[in-house]
Amino acid sequence: MNKRTRFATVVALGVAPIGLAAQLGHLSNGGQAPSLSRAVPIDPIGAILEAFRTHPLVELGEAAHLGDQDQAFRLALVRDLRFSAAVNDIVVERGNARYQDVMDRFIRGEEVPADTLKHVWQDTTGLTFEFDAPPTEEFFHAIRTVNAALPIARKLRVVLGDPPIEWETVRTLADVLKWGDQRDPHAADVIRREVLAKGRKALVIYGSGHFQRKNQRANYENAEWLGGLVERDGTRMFSIWPAAGARITEELRKRQPDVSSWAVPSLVLLRGTTLGAVDFEIYSPSDVRFTVEGGRPAPVPREQWRPMRMEDQFDALLYLGPALTYARLSPALCADARYMEMRISRMLLAPDGQTNVDRLKQACASRRQQ
Repeated sequence: MNKRTRFATVVALGVAPIGLAAQLGHLSNGGQAPSLSRAVPIDPIGAILEAFRTHPLVELGEAAHLGDQDQAFRLALVRDLRFSAAVNDIVVERGNARYQDVMDRFIRGEEVPADTLKHVWQDTTGLTFEFDAPPTEEFFHAIRTVNAALPIARKLRVVLGDPPIEWETVRTLADVLKWGDQRDPHAADVIRREVLAKGRKALVIYGSGHFQRKNQRANYENAEWLGGLVERDGTRMFSIWPAAGARITEELRKRQPDVSSWAVPSLVLLRGTTLGAVDFEIYSPSDVRFTVEGGRPAPVPREQWRPMRMEDQFDALLYLGPALTYARLSPALCADARYMEMRISRMLLAPDGQTNVDRLKQACASRRQQ
């Protein structure tokens, strides 16, 4: 599936344990475990910090853009006193690169008006409202607070990964797709330029699907998502798939019953384990796959769907528990007529825009009823 088809589809739809360093080094060398073993839960923050010893980039996927469990873990991670000693940058999906200077000034502690700062996340290429919810701003404020206590040499930088779309020039869906086509390639270029070329290390936070090494929608025929694009030049990212909610918990328990006793959150390394051998389709069910015929996408019959071991897509699984709850828009934003007009007009550019408009109105109505 080409980039435009893929984006159009999205629019329409503690101390690490002894031995962990050796395991991570084994991953970076592409080693294979001799036999399957039981996945062992370990402290996730310690494991992530240890991963930075052998990898310049750690990808932390989101189970859901509005997931409360995702947000709680992100905040705990960046607030850990060890984090800024291991990491220089945090690359985020929920930020328009056009406003990188605004973010740099804000993260440094300068005064930035709220009406200026909000463009960072409200003006991304995404048409829907998930990034507008309070967790986005809360996360940026948390990093600003962390930086306030750090010396200049250790201050964190937030790198905005979404293309610099200029909404004042957008009139049609085609205008959006022009920018949307660039989402993953642009993020990969930003990471190469702002992180790797400068010898820095970064935590990369995106929706988990962006970190696939092979494109599930394209029946694994290409590597057009961010994870695959970054690794084309030999850079190895340590990629983490988040697992939260009842469905995925039950799937994990079927294959390893002791998941019920795991601490929440926990991280497990996947290479050579029963959970790593599971088909990625179990972790992320898909409804359709495409191949390219004559320059156009064509559906792949289900009987021709290729399998892909989870351990070949991701290095680790972050277990966030059987609960998956969602943040909601603030009442103040729902009552902001200018915001509602902006967001609705953008959503209506997509073929299924009215569905998302109805979802926005329902979300705001539920807030007013409280």
